Amino acid sequence: MKATVTTMKAATIIFLALIGSFVVSCESHTYEEISGEIANPTYTANVKSIIQNNCLSCHSTAGAEFPTMETYDQVKDATQNGNVICRINGACGDVMPQTGKMPQSNINVIQNWANNGYPN
Repeated sequence: MKATVTTMKAATIIFLALIGSFVVSCESHTYEEISGEIANPTYTANVKSIIQNNCLSCHSTAGAEFPTMETYDQVKDATQNGNVICRINGACGDVMPQTGKMPQSNINVIQNWANNGYPN
């Protein structure tokens, strides 16, 4: 009987240690990290890489038939005075990029960047 109680205590301790290790091993600590949403994006930290990965194959000096979007000022102007938001949402004609709609999290980053006044 005493061996069974000792075994149960040991099993309980091992179980609690495992649960504890799972709790402290979580890598995400904020809502933004978990949800993928970025409430206050900046061009340099968040928007630039999205533009580079999704837009520059057509919107660079090499693709001269389309507006160039290689710099902060060019992207800001295309977003303020052009139809970047409308095109990436697919709300005004063909969706951009031409390869297909970007993940909504990327669209949200650009939209939040615009809503927050285009911080660099």
